[in-house]
Formats: sequence, C-alpha cells, structure tokens
Amino acid sequence: MTSSENKSSDISELIALLNEDRALILEQIDQGEWPQVRKELAALERELSHLLTMAAEKYDSN
Repeated sequence: MTSSENKSSDISELIALLNEDRALILEQIDQGEWPQVRKELAALERELSHLLTMAAEKYDSN
C-alpha cells in the first residue's frame, strides 16, 4: 500500500469512527439524555453530520 493509499484509508477510518460517535450522541439525545443542553447537542450533531458527509464525499471522489 502506498503512502497516499494509507492516508486515504486512515482518513476514511477516522470519518467512520467520528460518524459512529455522532450516531451515539444522537441516540443519547433521542433517549432524553442531557435535557439541559439538548438543543445545543442536536445542533452540534447536525453540523457534525454535515461535515462528515462532506468529508466522505471529498475523499470518496479522490
């Protein structure tokens, strides 16, 4: 595997791990965790979802 392929694989792996964390946050929000900061966490989750989607699209197209 070349250095470029390694880097791409690492980035794809990082995106997948971050997406798992995002999904866990969303699940916790849906279960009623952290009611005092629910709005802020939901907004953060949406922004993270958007960022991860953009990152995945960028690296999938390379």
